[in-house]
Amino acid sequence: MQTPKPLTLNVEEWEAKAPLSDREIASVGTVRLACEQIPLPSKFDDDDATGSSSRPSTPVGSRLRPHPATPGGISRPNSPMPGYKPLQTHALHPKHAIQTAQQFYDWFALIERSVAHSQEAHFRAHVASVSEHLDTCDRLVERVDEVGLQVDDMLEGWRGVEEGGRSLKDACERLLEERDRLLSLTDEIGARLEYFQELDVATRMLNHPGESLVLQTDFLYMVERVDICIDYLKAHRHFRESEVYLLRFQQCMTRAMTLVRMYFVASLKTLSADISKRMGEKDVSHTAQTHLLYTRFRSVSTHLAPLLGDLERRAASHPAELSALLSECHSAYLSTRKSLLVGRLVQEIRGLDPGRTELVELTRAGCSYLKQLCTDEWSLYQEFFRTGEDMLYQYLETLCDYLYDDLRPRILHEPRLTALCEVCTVLQALMVLDSAGAEVDDDEEDESSEGPISRKSKPRPLHIAHLLSMVLQDAQTRLFFKAQAVIQSDIRYYVPKTDNGDLAWPEAILLDGGAAPLDQQGTWYPTVQKTVWVLEQLRDFVNPAIFEDIAQEAVTLCRQSLVLAADMIKQRPTSEKTNSHDKSTQVPPLPPVLVGTLDGDLFLVRHLLVLKEITHNLDLRLGHFDAGEQDIDRYLYGVGDTLAAILNRTSSLLPGAILASLGMPRTDEGIRDAKQASPGIDHDLKRVCEEIIITCAAAMCDPLRSWLEQVESHNALRASTSTSTKTTPESLAQPAAEALEQSFRKACATELSAAAMRIRLYLGGTSGGSAEVLLAHVRERAIEEYTRFREVVTGMYAGGMRGIVMERAEVRALLDKACSEGMQIKGQ
Repeated sequence: MQTPKPLTLNVEEWEAKAPLSDREIASVGTVRLACEQIPLPSKFDDDDATGSSSRPSTPVGSRLRPHPATPGGISRPNSPMPGYKPLQTHALHPKHAIQTAQQFYDWFALIERSVAHSQEAHFRAHVASVSEHLDTCDRLVERVDEVGLQVDDMLEGWRGVEEGGRSLKDACERLLEERDRLLSLTDEIGARLEYFQELDVATRMLNHPGESLVLQTDFLYMVERVDICIDYLKAHRHFRESEVYLLRFQQCMTRAMTLVRMYFVASLKTLSADISKRMGEKDVSHTAQTHLLYTRFRSVSTHLAPLLGDLERRAASHPAELSALLSECHSAYLSTRKSLLVGRLVQEIRGLDPGRTELVELTRAGCSYLKQLCTDEWSLYQEFFRTGEDMLYQYLETLCDYLYDDLRPRILHEPRLTALCEVCTVLQALMVLDSAGAEVDDDEEDESSEGPISRKSKPRPLHIAHLLSMVLQDAQTRLFFKAQAVIQSDIRYYVPKTDNGDLAWPEAILLDGGAAPLDQQGTWYPTVQKTVWVLEQLRDFVNPAIFEDIAQEAVTLCRQSLVLAADMIKQRPTSEKTNSHDKSTQVPPLPPVLVGTLDGDLFLVRHLLVLKEITHNLDLRLGHFDAGEQDIDRYLYGVGDTLAAILNRTSSLLPGAILASLGMPRTDEGIRDAKQASPGIDHDLKRVCEEIIITCAAAMCDPLRSWLEQVESHNALRASTSTSTKTTPESLAQPAAEALEQSFRKACATELSAAAMRIRLYLGGTSGGSAEVLLAHVRERAIEEYTRFREVVTGMYAGGMRGIVMERAEVRALLDKACSEGMQIKGQ
């Protein structure tokens, strides 16, 4: 079979047989343009953009780039265009038309080889470049090795130099340290030697003594240096020959202070001789004497005080060696002053005439002069010294003894209590300023005592109380014994006088036709007045503990005298009591049932209340108060409130409740200055108040109580008998009960009214006062008894007396009306 001849078709024939329209050509151009703009890989795109790549372009790349002759790539190069001239063909284009597949394969293989060659050229160039770089690096490594060897040699040399420099530096530093140590040792040795070398300076100065040596400016400086050296050697006793030098320095200090003492004593002798000579002259005025005794001494203190101050400081530091010298200076000064002052002091005391001058005036004038004298001596002493106050106080006490020898016997034999109180007042007045500043001065003294003695420190003031305390103690002792004597004679053994009306009660409390109030001192019983007067005199002048004892004794004896007086008032003849109730006194008469005990009990209640308040207020003054001179009425503050407390504290009629209602203290209350007397006052007050309540209620309640007892006995008898006939006695019949009820009403109008007027007369008639407290208890007791009576009669008579007996409110109104009838008393 014959093989068909393959058809051969070239591009030109293809285009001739298949012509394209303009629209198709434009479409092909658009597709071509899109294909030409396909981006290359980044490695090719960057090389083409920068133009720095050394890789040769490939045929494919050349074909994909836009041809310069066909901008925009709109038309196909092989398409026939009008006036188109074909360009020179590429070397890879087939020289002959490809007619068979083998030709196409050959041509394509050629293209592949060309492309492979173009691609491998780039790598070959890169390999060649890398080889060159490797060679260069090898040469650099060799050079670096050579440089490293040279650096190692240089480092080794540097280390050698460094070690040598360090060794040189260490050697230099050791030399410098050695030099500094030697210099420091030299300075320390020199500093220590300075203390030893001071001995030669001090010895040379003390080997040329004279009166003017202590006045030289270098003298005190030398003493200061010697003192420093002594302290230094005491702290460094391990130094060689330190004990020897210490002993010699102490000898120098003793010699220097001995020179000071000798110069001071010589100056005092010279000054004392001159002053004694001048004062021995005639007609020396008081001003001239003061000038000689004080101004002359102050003039020499300007140059003696620094020397004495230095001696005091050294004596404080070295008491074993120098305290004797300082004591000699103190003794010399005080003996000199005493020899100059004694004559003048004795003369002044004789001028006071101690034998005939009144005691209070002698105490005032003599102690005032002594206080001024001691103050002047203290001030002058402070000009010279800052120590030795104990010896100074002993010296001042010897001066005071010249007056005390005359004053003390006068005090111990003074019979007047008022004069002794005035003496204590004078002495305390002289001591009051000293006491006011004592605490502050003691604090300053404690602070200053912590530091060294200084001439610039504030002088301590004189405590004049130390000098006046002995005289004051004598006066207080005499005052105490005299007060005890007064208490025994005028309180314990007091005998009431009938001629001056001591027992004329209630006439004694009538003032201008009306009753006197409780705080009216003139109405008090004489023993109460004397008790208050004695305690008033003692309160500011006796030790609190002693005052408590004597106040307890006085109050106890006063209470006993009041109880005795109350019994005597009760025992007065009835005729005397009845006759005393005349029109001139305007004293309301008492019913016979109340005559005898009510006046005595009310007298005792009145004075016990006064005494209780006095002791209570004395306790307050002893505890915290410090009042001045006031009227005696200050003791009676709150007397009216003592019994008034019952309205708010109790409504019971039991004795214990009455005690509480009268304002008496509980177990934890009371009075410090009458610890044993106060329970006695409370006991008596409780007892007498109960007696008053019983007495006032007896006129109204005793008939009711007796009738109720008969009813109880009759009921008991009826319950025990077995007979069927049970008769009621006539005394228990309804008429008897009605008469009993009428008698109760009459007793309220008479006996209770009179008792209320008498209670208000003694205890005051103010609303809510002591009298109203007692009357309230009386009314309560009467109401209770009548309530029992009402319950019995209403049960016995089956309602027959319901319209006769009163309700509880009616009974209270009746009693209140009866108590109010005696309210209008003049002065209440």
